[in-house]
Amino acid sequence: MLDKVVIANRGEIALRIWRACKELGIKTVAVHSTADRDLKHVRLADESVCIGPPAAAKSYLNIPAVISAAEVTDAVAIHPGYGFLSENADFAEAVDRSGFIFIGPRPETIRLMGDKISAKAAMKKAGIPCVPGSDGPTPDNPDEIMAMAKDIGYPVIIKAAGGGGGRGMRVVHGEATLLEALSLTKSEAASAFGNDTVYMEKFLENPRHIEFQVLADGQGNAIHLGERDCSVQRRHQKVIEEAPAPGLPEKLRNKIGERCAEACRKIGYRGAGTFEFLYENEEFYFIEMNTRLQVEHPVTEMITGVDIVKEQLRIAAGEPLSYKQKDIHFRGHAIECRINAEDPKNFTPSPGTISLYHPPGGPGIRVDSHLYSGYTVPPHYDSMIGKIIAYGDDREKALARMRTALTEMVVEGIKTNILLHRDILNDGAFQAGGTNIHFLEKKLKFAAK
Repeated sequence: MLDKVVIANRGEIALRIWRACKELGIKTVAVHSTADRDLKHVRLADESVCIGPPAAAKSYLNIPAVISAAEVTDAVAIHPGYGFLSENADFAEAVDRSGFIFIGPRPETIRLMGDKISAKAAMKKAGIPCVPGSDGPTPDNPDEIMAMAKDIGYPVIIKAAGGGGGRGMRVVHGEATLLEALSLTKSEAASAFGNDTVYMEKFLENPRHIEFQVLADGQGNAIHLGERDCSVQRRHQKVIEEAPAPGLPEKLRNKIGERCAEACRKIGYRGAGTFEFLYENEEFYFIEMNTRLQVEHPVTEMITGVDIVKEQLRIAAGEPLSYKQKDIHFRGHAIECRINAEDPKNFTPSPGTISLYHPPGGPGIRVDSHLYSGYTVPPHYDSMIGKIIAYGDDREKALARMRTALTEMVVEGIKTNILLHRDILNDGAFQAGGTNIHFLEKKLKFAAK
């Protein structure tokens, strides 16, 4: 097993990684910005290293600083968590080149899946169903572009090859605005991602967002841990996730899950990963693969009993997968609510000092959060301050437990989106299950009238 690991992240995910390392007897090094000296995992880690000022570009995104922290503490590996450098192939390569272990996929795999065009081509080759669209970058000839869109069928969506997180995409409903939309998306892509390559796909009108969790050891072994429904979104950002996806036929789950595992074997995948799909009319369409740990991994852990972070650490240490597919059994239902430090009505960030913090508890409740009374939420980073996960024998019991947990949770001193979550859980459409990706946006739009 790994001797000492640098946790190259912050907040709840850094604490989650610390806990997994602690269970496995692995020493930990917490790297942090000057704004994060009081983070819980920084206080708990065996060692800590300040790597720069509050701005992420000068600390958590500073590759030389993170690697230097590993060098001065004699660590052997670096866990990137999610966000920041977790899907940066240059970082993974620099870690390897410096003689450390990157706890994640190989750099070439991150590059392959980080470019949406090459990822789609690889998935088609592996037998994964994809959204109809261009098989590569959009052509330069305007006539060819118009013909392609007509062949695909409107509406179409223009996407940046290097995009992610809901950025770098534009929906086009007719040929009158196609070329202008293409030009704007290319400009935005060049500015945001340093790559103006775009491609075109059929825009699905009312899909659900369903993703499959996979684990692979890079030694030919790969399994899937079932799916998660992440359709409750605002501006392409997930708000609530659950597993399994309501109403998904077991036969279809097993079919797509095994295809994802087989794709991992074909590309030599190593570590934890997630295949993201749009699901409409009982058809799956691949959109991207996230080559890292996901925010919503706890719901999968709750229904399978598999500790995904510990598996990441074991795989990085060169061990084969601890499980075969036949060992994976899906039991019960789990729901996760992302708790953000933000105004629940206008979604403006709400940094500040926590005057009182009381997490919920009881049967089936898990809270992943770095909060404590007296902690100051800084204004420099993502607003998520924790996650509540509720588990039950079935979806109804999980929902009931989540409602209780949201009522019980107390966070004073700042604003949070707890009230928004309570509202969503009391919505009849959400209670019925199977809402599409437009559900929350429409609900908020209606409430604003």
